[in-house]
Amino acid sequence: MKLWQGRFSTPLSADADAFNESLSFDKKLYKADITASIAHATMLAECGIISQEDGVNIREGLAAILADIEKGDLVIEGQEDIHSFVENELVSRIGDAGKRLHTARSRNDQVATDFRLYTRASARQMVTILKDLVATLTDIAAKNVKHIMPGYTHLRKAQPINCAQYFNAYAEMFLRDANRFVDALKRIDVMPLGSGALAGTSYPIDRTITQNLLGFAEMSQNSLDAVSDRDFVAEYLFACSLVMAHLSRLCEDTILYSSTEFGFWEMPDAYSTGSSIMPQKKNPDISELVRGKTGRVYGHLMAILTTIKGVPLAYNKDLQEDKEGLFDAEKTVKDCLVVYTAMLKEIKLNVKRMEIAAAEDFTAATDVADYLAKRGVPFRTAHGVVGKIVRYCLEKGKTLETMSLAEYKEHSEVFDEDVLKVVKATSSANSRNSVGGSSMAAAKAGIKSLRSRLKKLPTYEE
Repeated sequence: MKLWQGRFSTPLSADADAFNESLSFDKKLYKADITASIAHATMLAECGIISQEDGVNIREGLAAILADIEKGDLVIEGQEDIHSFVENELVSRIGDAGKRLHTARSRNDQVATDFRLYTRASARQMVTILKDLVATLTDIAAKNVKHIMPGYTHLRKAQPINCAQYFNAYAEMFLRDANRFVDALKRIDVMPLGSGALAGTSYPIDRTITQNLLGFAEMSQNSLDAVSDRDFVAEYLFACSLVMAHLSRLCEDTILYSSTEFGFWEMPDAYSTGSSIMPQKKNPDISELVRGKTGRVYGHLMAILTTIKGVPLAYNKDLQEDKEGLFDAEKTVKDCLVVYTAMLKEIKLNVKRMEIAAAEDFTAATDVADYLAKRGVPFRTAHGVVGKIVRYCLEKGKTLETMSLAEYKEHSEVFDEDVLKVVKATSSANSRNSVGGSSMAAAKAGIKSLRSRLKKLPTYEE
């Protein structure tokens, strides 16, 4: 029986019932629903709204339902939503006492509370998974801090960089993502329970009791807003979307750098696939799949933003559309993070190939311009001189390293013998010792900073 059936003379039509139901997906909230209901029953009893005996029976009945679900002895089915399922199951077990559970609450504040509990737990799990990825990236950086590689802009070689600096860059991205979830938790961790359908309740409840029992950092301050607020869903999905954006960038690099054309990385066989027709192929399917799933998560963010933009105060059934997108994004992001972290732990770097590539295509050209500028030549003039040197090298089949001092002096008398050291790729990378720069010392400092900030992130209990 529907919890609201009394008002109606005929039952909901079968097609409308199927269209209206949410149990098929909101059953994931069973633990949150039961947990919140136990807290609500405790509060009702402590406030004298229901008897202590009924309070005990309700709590014990709910605990037994939870245990049976988790053991697989109770299948969640046959009701409109998870709230109806739990309440009707409770009534079938303990009788009229179960009917008193819904005193001083509505499904509107009930579902908002359940969903916040679920999202809070999920955001905390995201932080934990992201911490593992950041730690993995900094470990790779630490192992390769003595090596250099080419840095790119416009996918063209730009300047030599420290290999550790590269992995530190992605660690910075994912550390921001972890902090973004931590920050979002400030707004997720707000208790709506006690807001009723929209206007609060006339019962003498004590919301502080339920807040403390459920461990919420704050309670909502406006009942109209509390039951209709899904900002926390949008914020969670935005954080997920940025995780996927960063993962997708790393995927693109992985696909490029593991190709024959680059040859920088060797993907582990355990995370590669082959071709059904071409025996030689070793395909980066994991990276391509993660890159492809990024649009899926973006779509869920756009969906919730579109849903909430036209919803008048307070609760409307549109808000039932808040869950499936979050559930799918949650699984997608967690799966992507876990598989990519595992894959990175087994990746092999071809450091010799990277170091050769770092010296190619005039990557030390900026260093030559800086050399002149440091000796009094205006930088714009120096830039023009080096541009002509590059053109000369292209015409003569030379590189900056194979040019003689005499050839340098033909372009500017300012050049001296030490320019021949400046143009070496390792010297170029190590010359940039500013905070966050490409020198070995800066890269080591970056690793130390990342690890320090990583330790400051909260650790959440399961």
